Amino acid sequence: MKLYYSPGACSMSVHIALREAGLPVTLARVDLQHHKLAQPEHGSDDYYAINPRGYVPLLQLDDGSRHTEVASLLQYIADLVPERNLLPAAGTRERLEATGWLTLVSTELHKVFSPWLWHKETAPSTQQECKARLQARFAELDRHLQTRQYLMGDRYTVADAYCFTILGWARMLMVPLSAYPSLQQYLSRVAARPAVQDAMRAEGLVRD
Repeated sequence: MKLYYSPGACSMSVHIALREAGLPVTLARVDLQHHKLAQPEHGSDDYYAINPRGYVPLLQLDDGSRHTEVASLLQYIADLVPERNLLPAAGTRERLEATGWLTLVSTELHKVFSPWLWHKETAPSTQQECKARLQARFAELDRHLQTRQYLMGDRYTVADAYCFTILGWARMLMVPLSAYPSLQQYLSRVAARPAVQDAMRAEGLVRD
């Protein structure tokens, strides 16, 4: 498999999941500002030629097919190696809960942070509204994590990889998390996982 990624972008959650699953992957770095490949393929560096949507992640399977959308990719990876327990079994109440967390991260965190808070031209009133929505979700997560190690209790899942990645944007965008100690402890706990460290190191986000 080949993962097209940008350091620290939402694609990092898929990168983490692949490492948690123990699946081999080739990395292809994308410059999202210019939609160019860091290392041109077949003589071209145009990322739109590979993914017309222009964003990451894009996962190219061994059969050459290409697929996008974080939540679906995370579920696919988890289902490839059920023995790693990265998601509960399909059809169970626990799977319903886990996919609920994936959806919440996707809609209530990911798409509130992005694109609105990443663009300087976003109106101040819109930025304030987005930050207020995020603070409400931070508070909800903080309460949830007061008695749990991970989103699903003691069980780490790909939903945690997604949540960790998106909440990492808070620091980059100077959205404070200081009022949420349980959420901060959770992020530190996820960050300490070997697969997470390996993914961040490979993306140049941490050093040995």
